[in-house]
Amino acid sequence: MALYKQFCREEFNEHGTLVGFSLHHPDNFNFAYDVVDAMAEPQREALVWCNVAGEERRFTFGELKALSNRTANFLRQAGVKKGDRVLLMLKRHYEYWYTILALHKLGAVAVPATHMLTVKDIVYRVQSASIKAVVCTPDGQLADYVAQAQESCPTLTIKCIVRRPKEGFLLLDDGIREASEQLERVPTLATDPMIMYFTSGTTGYPKAVIHDFTYALSHIITAVHWQNVREGGLHLTVADTGWGKASWGKLYGQWLAGTRVMVYDFDKFVPADLLAVIEKYRVTTFCAPPTIYRFLIKEGMGGYDLSSLEYATNAGEALNYEVYRQFLENTGIHLMEGFGQTETTLLVANLAGSE
Repeated sequence: MALYKQFCREEFNEHGTLVGFSLHHPDNFNFAYDVVDAMAEPQREALVWCNVAGEERRFTFGELKALSNRTANFLRQAGVKKGDRVLLMLKRHYEYWYTILALHKLGAVAVPATHMLTVKDIVYRVQSASIKAVVCTPDGQLADYVAQAQESCPTLTIKCIVRRPKEGFLLLDDGIREASEQLERVPTLATDPMIMYFTSGTTGYPKAVIHDFTYALSHIITAVHWQNVREGGLHLTVADTGWGKASWGKLYGQWLAGTRVMVYDFDKFVPADLLAVIEKYRVTTFCAPPTIYRFLIKEGMGGYDLSSLEYATNAGEALNYEVYRQFLENTGIHLMEGFGQTETTLLVANLAGSE
């Protein structure tokens, strides 16, 4: 039985479409302990990562348990404790996954953000959310922006960076290597704050949105009943970790459903490269905005073996009928739309099995 079934009740109509759904969970539910650690069989693959340089990393749930424990111990030693807010600007780097799990384990609040923030943007977020720590990519000028922002932000006392050392920053890689793999469970409640996103700021400045630990369980519908992921499959959602869509398609619901998460780490979108990743890694379910589908179609999908694809979904903008038609013609797959907000999970969607 898929793990997610332990945390919900489902009702279906005669077509197999979901018509009723409710959550049930222990009062102390914590995704990192109760899902990732619970699936920590050494050989059970959780994450497949590759980048434009051709590098590849694969992680089992057992490895993620160990890495998140080490990361939690390192961050706690650095001064991060339960309730502290930690800004994560890690692009599509694999470090994001065990770092956010570590924050969940500590009961700290993860604040994912895009690497495209300026000094002013960082200052605004740190000041408005009383952020204590930052973990960021070494790419570009982002670390310099963080250092400049700190001058105006007295709450920001901890700066961490991944992969390459930088003066004034703690190197996460070294800290993890030296930290203990053993971690005693930190008491948390399902109603405790788990993750904070800043909205896109359609009107005025971006607004902070906080979700508790039940947010992870709410994405069961997203992954199982909209994206139609399956146990043992490989799901690819095109999204940077700084956006809420990463939580929708690269972490919670997918692992609850027992599917693996595919991550393609890139800066500039090249349709041919994305098609090659889908082909090489035999992606089974795929989710992207309609614009991505339009570029894939324009590139020419016929030159790639996409026979592994079983299901495809789209969100983020309106779907043009011609994009829908041509994708169907190329793959035999109907694009299934979904809509939600930073403040919510999935609100409206063509669910699997719907007509």
